[in-house]
Amino acid sequence: MKLLLLLFSGFKYLKFGKLLATGGTMLLSVAAYAFIFGWRYAAGFVLLLLVHEMGHYVAARQRGLDVGAPVFIPFVGAWIQLKKMPHDADTEAYVGLGGPFAGTVASLACYFAARETGSDLLLALSYAGFFINLFNLIPLSPFDGGRITAVLSPRIWLAGVPILVALFFWRPSPILILVALLAFPNVVRAFRYDPSLPENQAYYGTSLESKLTYTCAYLALVCILAVMAHDVHDMLAAVRR
Repeated sequence: MKLLLLLFSGFKYLKFGKLLATGGTMLLSVAAYAFIFGWRYAAGFVLLLLVHEMGHYVAARQRGLDVGAPVFIPFVGAWIQLKKMPHDADTEAYVGLGGPFAGTVASLACYFAARETGSDLLLALSYAGFFINLFNLIPLSPFDGGRITAVLSPRIWLAGVPILVALFFWRPSPILILVALLAFPNVVRAFRYDPSLPENQAYYGTSLESKLTYTCAYLALVCILAVMAHDVHDMLAAVRR
């Protein structure tokens, strides 16, 4: 009985530690963003990141994967740790799609609330959500877009390289350099990918229906996010005049 009580107590502390890690890093991110954008925008922005990560979390749990709570790093973003990796490309695409899907829904909610209330703050948050989720759909791992498009073939990642390079020349950023370093091993994997290897056939050998489903979902999200990011950017520009 004492052993059971001790284990239960340890479990409670572990769950509290996870909650503390998520809540603490969220507050740290809000504080960091608040110095530049103000606390209201900072809080809304971090909440949008949370919704995105919870989309991954729910999708991973639905596929039976053990996953950690979201952790935030100011000016870098947030992530969840998959303690059990996907066993095939279909599962990886499902988990990858969960974040942008949830993030898009949250961004649309901000947009419609902004139109209903006339809130420039909500409009600015909706733009941030549209842009970040669109950015995450670059077809190159470790972006969500790379995880989704891998259901077709890892060679799709090669299409994401010129997009990342173009973004760097358009808006140079240390974050893009960091992302490029993280993506480099996957670019090498894409070059060396051999679809005839048994391990690749086992992981990437998804059905035609699955490939079509994820391709349509991916393209739909890209189109919605691109159109909304463009239109809301113009709305914000008109507000600033």
